[in-house]
Amino acid sequence: MSNGNSPERAAAEWAVDEHVESGMVVGLGTGSTASHAVRRLGELLVAGELQDVRGIPTSARTADLAEEVGVPLVTLAEARPALTIDGADEIGPGLALIKGRGGALLREKIVAHSGQNDLIVVAGESKLVDALGEGTLPIEVEPFGWETTLDALASLGREATLRMEDSDSSQPFVTDGGHYTVDCIFDEIPDPEALEAEMKRIPGVIETGLFLGIARAAVVGRATG
Repeated sequence: MSNGNSPERAAAEWAVDEHVESGMVVGLGTGSTASHAVRRLGELLVAGELQDVRGIPTSARTADLAEEVGVPLVTLAEARPALTIDGADEIGPGLALIKGRGGALLREKIVAHSGQNDLIVVAGESKLVDALGEGTLPIEVEPFGWETTLDALASLGREATLRMEDSDSSQPFVTDGGHYTVDCIFDEIPDPEALEAEMKRIPGVIETGLFLGIARAAVVGRATG
């Protein structure tokens, strides 16, 4: 593992070094921190330190990166991951997570659930929170009737907004699966399980960014190591 890394990169590389073995199928997360893990896998494969490792990407962006750095890819129709390495937007008590601000929460959750439920989260210490809800909670929604879905989500919290392509765009952000994303703001989320159940009762909600009971471990990089 390289010296002088950012805490996020150090955490991602350590997770790969310690948990990935030759012959494994690995779920590959999406986002800046997860990309460090993908790059590390590529480095070890090129160096011959790992062999016959294949990845299942959680987004088109991750698939492109994996192909660039030399990580062979398979689909869920061909294999199941022994473990998944991914980042998180918030890590709360009991390894309850918020994910999806990078726009790939549905596919991330599908891949994380598809194997042995061994999700290893990698992050910097800024992602540790005392209670979930310090930032936005992404929800992937069906484009048809999104306005009514957004209104229902807004009634559960303080605010809900449709994510756009960028701050200057009038076009909604569209996920790889062709869905929209609603970003919800709460003062805090004291009972994530109850909130997720309530959200999933709303027609039009496809999946929430609450990842509960999925993560096995969190590797947190700090300035001190």
